[in-house]
Amino acid sequence: MMRWFAFATLATLAACSMPEETAERLDLGDFVLGHNIVVAPDLQKGPTSRDAEPEELIAAVKAAVDTRLGRYDGERLVHLGINIGGYSLGRRGVPLIYTPKSAFIVTVSVWDDRAGEKFNEEPKQILVFENFGEGAVIGTGYLKSRDQQIATLAENTARKIEAYLAENAACLTEEPSEAELAKCWLPDDPA
Repeated sequence: MMRWFAFATLATLAACSMPEETAERLDLGDFVLGHNIVVAPDLQKGPTSRDAEPEELIAAVKAAVDTRLGRYDGERLVHLGINIGGYSLGRRGVPLIYTPKSAFIVTVSVWDDRAGEKFNEEPKQILVFENFGEGAVIGTGYLKSRDQQIATLAENTARKIEAYLAENAACLTEEPSEAELAKCWLPDDPA
């Protein structure tokens, strides 16, 4: 319950938008997408959220990741395991008082096909919000349908995963040095 309270608070207070969508590719070393496995075995719905079925969230994230990361054509085959742990789809709120935002909580495991093991020992937890180009006063529950919210969150999930891979691009090359390997796939700070 405490986790969802924190999640709801973050989703409600978040006013930061992600950068505008670009067609530009990030540097992902020699990355090429292998398996893209998306699951939601313990999916939790945030308080005051609109309803969604696990299957539709899984399909949306899988399609967005295929589209965004499937455009890379390197030589290093990398598999992704994505777990959608929670979601909140903003409803209509009360402007200036309560404007619920939409968000996903996902964890990502990155697998090295060549080594047959994970690159990251601990899955990377990612908190994904919608773009708030419409402003923070009116929640997207007024402006977007449930399906539009899911599509936006799925696209932003793919973008965040792409950014995570870019942070570790040196380790996705053919022959990373020991110094480069030491800087990749570091666990999140517990702070």
